[in-house]
Amino acid sequence: MSNSADSPGTGSSPVRRRRFRPVRILTAAVFALAGLIFFTSFNTAKGTNIRTDASLLKLSDLIHERSRENGDLEESNGALREDVESLAERDDGRTKSQDDELAALEEKAGTQKLKGKAITVTLDDAPPDATAKLPGYPEPQPDYLVIHQQDLQAVVNALWQGGAKGIKVMDQRLISTSAVRCVGNTLILQGRVYSPPYKIQAVGDPEDLKDALAKSPAIQNYMVYVNVYGLGWKVEDDGRVTLPGYSGTADLHYAQPVD
Repeated sequence: MSNSADSPGTGSSPVRRRRFRPVRILTAAVFALAGLIFFTSFNTAKGTNIRTDASLLKLSDLIHERSRENGDLEESNGALREDVESLAERDDGRTKSQDDELAALEEKAGTQKLKGKAITVTLDDAPPDATAKLPGYPEPQPDYLVIHQQDLQAVVNALWQGGAKGIKVMDQRLISTSAVRCVGNTLILQGRVYSPPYKIQAVGDPEDLKDALAKSPAIQNYMVYVNVYGLGWKVEDDGRVTLPGYSGTADLHYAQPVD
C-alpha cells in the first residue's frame, strides 16, 4: 500500500522533501568556533608553545624573585643604617656610659656583629626513595622524609636554652621578633625563601650547645626519623666566627580594632 504523501498524483514520481535538521547548524557552529579558537591561539603564541613560554613565570619563580629583592633591600638598608650611625657618632652629645649602655642593648637586640666560638647544625630532607632502615617501623609517608617547621624550631629553641648568645639561620641573624616558618618544604624567614639543606649557626659554648641539643625531647624524636628514614642531621664545630648583625626592619606590625 503506497503512502499518499509520497504519491500526490497518479503516475507522478515520488518526491522526497528534506527535513529541517537543527543538529546540522549546531555542528557547523561548533566547527566554526573551534576554528576561531585555533586562530586566536596561533595569533597569541606567534608560533611559540604557550605552555613552555619562558615569559610566563610560575608562582614559585615569583616567590623566589621577591625573596631576592628582599635580600637586596636588606643589604641596602643595613648599609644605610651603618652610615646613619656613623654620622650620629660624630657629635651626638652622649656620654661614654650612655654609649656603653646603648652598645650593650644593641648586642642583645642582635643588630650588631657578634664574635665567638660557634657550632652549625644542618638539617636536610631524606632521599625520595628512602625506606625503613630498622625493623618494626612502617614504610615512610611523604611527610616522614622532609624537614618541618617544628624541626627547625626545636633546634633554635634548644640552642637558646643552651646559652647561645646569637643565632643565624641560613644567612640571616635572628632577633626577638624573628619567626621560623615553613610553607611546604621551604623555609620563609623575614621575607625570604630558602630550600633545604638548612644551616643554623649559634655562638656560645660549644659543649653547652651540643648538650642542649642532645637533651631536647623534640630533637630526640627527630633523631628517630634520622636513624630510620635517613633525614639529614649534622653538628659541626666552627671555631671562632663572626655573626652578622640583623639588618632588616625593626618596625612592629599589629592588628588594630575597627572603630
